[in-house]
Amino acid sequence: MTVDQLPPAPAGSPPPARPGAGRTLIRGLGQLLITAGVVVLLFVVYEIWVTDLFGAQKQAAATEEVDEAWAAAAQTQAPQTDTVVVTDPAQLVTDPRERTPTYQTLTGQGFAKISIPAFGADYQFTIVEGTSDDDLYVGPGHYPESQMPGEQGNFAVAGHRVSKGSPFNDLGLLNSCDSVIIETQDDWFVYRVLPMPEEIPTWSSTAPTRPLCADVSVLPSPYEQTVGREITLPSDYAQILPVPGISDATVPADAQRLITLTTCHPQFSAAERMIVHGVLTKSYAKAPGFLPPEMGEA
Repeated sequence: MTVDQLPPAPAGSPPPARPGAGRTLIRGLGQLLITAGVVVLLFVVYEIWVTDLFGAQKQAAATEEVDEAWAAAAQTQAPQTDTVVVTDPAQLVTDPRERTPTYQTLTGQGFAKISIPAFGADYQFTIVEGTSDDDLYVGPGHYPESQMPGEQGNFAVAGHRVSKGSPFNDLGLLNSCDSVIIETQDDWFVYRVLPMPEEIPTWSSTAPTRPLCADVSVLPSPYEQTVGREITLPSDYAQILPVPGISDATVPADAQRLITLTTCHPQFSAAERMIVHGVLTKSYAKAPGFLPPEMGEA
């Protein structure tokens, strides 16, 4: 007898018992749950990590396209032989009221860049025009119906918190007075996050102790609802209007120059929206080799 053979059953032995219907059902259900778990796991891996890789590739392509367009424009405006490097930021500070930037935007294409020094020196994304699913797969997207960088009103930008590049994953970590820097073809615009709701009652006494808050104040009427961060519903469209929270698309003559960043909340859910508001505190003209000193903030 070989080792893989068994002796025959004795004559007259009862046949082996078959598994009952209940046991078969439980076994089948267990296998189904295991399969479903594997499918869900694969979906999570794809949605969080694989789409991040694809998003990074799309973002890199958009950034390359913007860099090439800006370089071509700079060469046309000022040939390289005439380049003068400016190192004193004071020489480049501008009054946005006296500048009329022009923007040529196409849906899905980049036209500006966003940097948030508090998130690290390497945090930078190209902003594309539009907020469709395809647009936001490339990077943060500008709400087309909102204003442009530096303009009076509200420059509003949406971004994914999880997956597809996750540009706004850490938005909830921003503090009041943190800088949000927007770079365009011709300008740098430095916005700072407004006071948080709980900080407003004591802002006049605490802000002077924080150097970064020198140009940040509690906004006057009609901006009582405009604070550094709030959680709202996806239907709260008024957050991106010229005066956040007021359902009027008209830009008031004395409107603030704001930035609004929006993303899903809580993490891994789209049930709500996280809103971050900032106010323009400084702007610089672009110059070869110049970076705003605010880029060095941590």
